[in-house]
Amino acid sequence: MYSLIVENIKCIIAAGGLGTRLQDFRGNKSTKILLDVNGISMINRQISQLFEWGMRKFVIITNPEYLDMIKEVTLNSFENLSIDFTVQEEPNGISHALYQAKDFVNPNEKIFFVLGDNFFENNPFNKFHLDKFEEGACIFTTEVSNPEEFGVAEIDSDGNVLSIEEKPNHPKSNAAVVGIYLFDNSVFKKIETLEPSARGEYEVTDLCNIYVNENKCLNLDLNGWWIDAGTPDRIIELEEKLS
Repeated sequence: MYSLIVENIKCIIAAGGLGTRLQDFRGNKSTKILLDVNGISMINRQISQLFEWGMRKFVIITNPEYLDMIKEVTLNSFENLSIDFTVQEEPNGISHALYQAKDFVNPNEKIFFVLGDNFFENNPFNKFHLDKFEEGACIFTTEVSNPEEFGVAEIDSDGNVLSIEEKPNHPKSNAAVVGIYLFDNSVFKKIETLEPSARGEYEVTDLCNIYVNENKCLNLDLNGWWIDAGTPDRIIELEEKLS
């Protein structure tokens, strides 16, 4: 298995969503990121997954209500890791969440951005030398049978992304974009140019499409399973996969 500790990557985890579809699941009364998955909180399981992939420097984006609780859960379990915390005061979208980490990223660092409820069978960097990533963006996709329910990427034969559409009625491919992204340090200036979408949020699809329009967005195909653990059924499925 390819695993490389990369010093110039800051791993940013979006963990601010309350997860309303998981409220009361197994008595959960707080944020979904603290829900136990096979006896380990989702956020700690996420950090462990990313550690295995070579990540060592983290920023966790949370909501104000559960900041202290998430700090306690993570710092007690990962005393020797560099973990910073920042708050998304209002749920204004995924790109808006990422922007809250701006002050924690050094000018020479690249960003690996992860949605906190996304889990994977295999290291997505097995065939990609992360230390060679210099500029642009990289998305990760997997083939699905129901692409109209996801962000969908149109990709050429060289792995360049030609377009990304969010839940299109007529998908141009079956390549669903999953919840991990690589960005260069220009990402924060790009977020500043975004306009809210029709639902009033700053969308990660719109952010990625800025890179697409600059011809600086690549795609990597995932191998193995991917689970977006945002519902009770997906939590149960994840636990079965991990058993």
